[in-house]
Amino acid sequence: MSGGSSAQRAMEVPLPSSLADILPVPESAPFPVPVPVWRSYRSLVLCNPRARVFNNYGGGIAKVPEGFSELPQNIQDFLFYRHCRHFPMLLDVPDKCGGPQGSADVFLLLVVKSTPTNFERREVLRKTWAKERRHNGVWVRRVFISGTVGTHHEKRRMNRLLRLENEEHRDILQWDFQDTFYNLTLKQILFLEWMEKRCPNVRFLMNGDDDVFANTDNMVEYLQSLPGNDGSKHLYVGHLIQWVGPIRNPGSKYYIPVQVHESDFYPPYCGGGGFLLSGFTARTIYNMSQSIIILPIDDLIVTMCLERGGLQPESHFGVRTAGLPIPSKNTDAYDPCFYKEILLVHRFLPHQIFIMWHEIREPNLKCGSTQTSF
Repeated sequence: MSGGSSAQRAMEVPLPSSLADILPVPESAPFPVPVPVWRSYRSLVLCNPRARVFNNYGGGIAKVPEGFSELPQNIQDFLFYRHCRHFPMLLDVPDKCGGPQGSADVFLLLVVKSTPTNFERREVLRKTWAKERRHNGVWVRRVFISGTVGTHHEKRRMNRLLRLENEEHRDILQWDFQDTFYNLTLKQILFLEWMEKRCPNVRFLMNGDDDVFANTDNMVEYLQSLPGNDGSKHLYVGHLIQWVGPIRNPGSKYYIPVQVHESDFYPPYCGGGGFLLSGFTARTIYNMSQSIIILPIDDLIVTMCLERGGLQPESHFGVRTAGLPIPSKNTDAYDPCFYKEILLVHRFLPHQIFIMWHEIREPNLKCGSTQTSF
């Protein structure tokens, strides 16, 4: 490709033509050189995803992956936008953690992935397990992380909804990207960048969906019981998923074609419905994320960042992102005794969360001795 101003050419960013990591730009390369966004995305003012791109090393055109035109539109869009890692922030809560220096006073930060339309879920969480409070002498804080939905009038209305919520609750971080399943990884990376700036010394984090039931009192007590770890050492625990690989069925919500991830195997990872990690581990993930190609599975990309940092995920029996096993069909699946001692379970409806939160805190709740403790 030729023509266009130097400024236009400098804004063009190469799309990955294979699944291997894009190599660094040689220091001897002539200027202007399009720099992969994963190396310097903070300096990127505008991402032009559909610009035709240069090949960094020969002036040729980057190859379109074989079979690209037959891929579903959402996969094509993901590959077009894969290099984009910087989007304007629409809503911020800069003092959420008391500033960078005061952020060490936040023992547990609840980071909840929520799409703009999930108003009812956010309202219930604010009144239940995500309520900001002191428990066992330490602070629990929350943020919802979100993108945008819809176009034109619908997008404007939904953005207005989040602005109104944020004016009242001061708990929403929103960026101007499409809030879709395949952009969950982007949401995580943008949050980690925010954390590094606004809340760098937070002790621990719970990262999860807005349809989980989390016993955050138990989480605090579990984290306080860790020997010799005040958040300054590695911790990454959840429902460990092993010996699985990409789903190649185009009809699946989780479809990952070879053009996105060539290997038929995934490393062990914790299910993205919810997991616990230390501030140390979150910072490691953030640092490693800047040198890794984005995949649409956010829980997987977290583990890949851990691997690059020399760390591993661990299983915790109290985190059940696949649900709890119920003894029999005649047993009430929502008996509070099943949930009193766990850390997190996926999935709950808003009314179920509201009821369960109050039932497990009922002083007169009587449970048998066979319940599993966290």
